Amino acid sequence: MSSTLLLETRGLTRHFGGLAAVNRVDLAVAEGEIVGLIGPNGAGKTTCFNLLSGFIRPTAGTIRFDGEDITRLRPHQVVERGLVRTFQLTTLFQEMTTLENVLLGLHLHSRRGLAHALFSRRTFPPDEVARSREVLEFTGLAAQAGQLAKNLPHGHQRVLGIAMALAARPRLLLLDEPVTGMNLDESGRVMALVKTIRDRGVTVLLVEHNMKAVMGTCERIVVLNFGQTLAEGSPAAVSTNAKVIEAYLGAGLEHARG
Repeated sequence: MSSTLLLETRGLTRHFGGLAAVNRVDLAVAEGEIVGLIGPNGAGKTTCFNLLSGFIRPTAGTIRFDGEDITRLRPHQVVERGLVRTFQLTTLFQEMTTLENVLLGLHLHSRRGLAHALFSRRTFPPDEVARSREVLEFTGLAAQAGQLAKNLPHGHQRVLGIAMALAARPRLLLLDEPVTGMNLDESGRVMALVKTIRDRGVTVLLVEHNMKAVMGTCERIVVLNFGQTLAEGSPAAVSTNAKVIEAYLGAGLEHARG
């Protein structure tokens, strides 16, 4: 792992009315890490992702990516710098093929926007088609390139969401609940893919409720609770932290350690 900071937030805060959904969060992710961002429901994890990716603006605090202040950038500008996210509700075009979805993934956050991509989807440049096929090969979806997204099994649909993000060539990939709804085998394959993505040079920050997947994949974990940082450290340290266990009422973390 590199010691070079790729992402850093200072005092990151977002209020919704009188509620501080994220409250003075200092987060640092070094190049080459796989970091987990966890916490009980309502802890502020998704709000944090929305702030990092430019979908909402912070009330206070700063976000720096590769040394540049990106706090006020729009989502497509954030993507252009190499910070790309997936979503809890996978953004798939159900009536289009797997390959077409990845091609559209190149344009989801672009300045020209999705409308242009949709209306010109039968005339994608050859280099974009080649890039998309490479991504499908890498993520194990090459054999499903011609299938409609709606006909893919749930696990493959989740992987397609990751493939759409990878098409944008991220330096930092934000994964929002990548194994939601998967069985043990499916989640194991996806988390193995996450490690391979990192080994190919992409830093990963992920939000996930599946504690077994998080503990087995992430090298460092940051725990949020009520919008604030509760704990940070290795999986072993976090899983035995009394404050973390109390926040989760024990159950989730005990299962993960078992």
